[in-house]
Amino acid sequence: MSRRDYLKYKETARALVKTRLAYFNTFYGFDIGRVAIKNSRTRWGSCSKKGNLNFNYKVVLLPQDMADYVIVHELCHLGEFNHSPKFWALVSRNIPNWKIIRKKFKKLVL
Repeated sequence: MSRRDYLKYKETARALVKTRLAYFNTFYGFDIGRVAIKNSRTRWGSCSKKGNLNFNYKVVLLPQDMADYVIVHELCHLGEFNHSPKFWALVSRNIPNWKIIRKKFKKLVL
């Protein structure tokens, strides 16, 4: 996908991410910093120590369950900045089938 695709989908991705973050954060109550939509080649999302969340614009092209997984995954890093059992327990509150969805990502090329 090209820069043109990024520009085409960026704002749609931002709207999706912000809407879903607001919804899922009603269950967590984390303080969210800046939300950015990027054109990353290697990551679906990331979370900084400052509470800023970054998402790949291609999240808008994913099936809803996979997009929600990415969004919840990064949101949960605001509570646990690691991939410990506590982190996965947070994720499973809203994405109980996260292991199945995670396997789907291994088959995708970003």
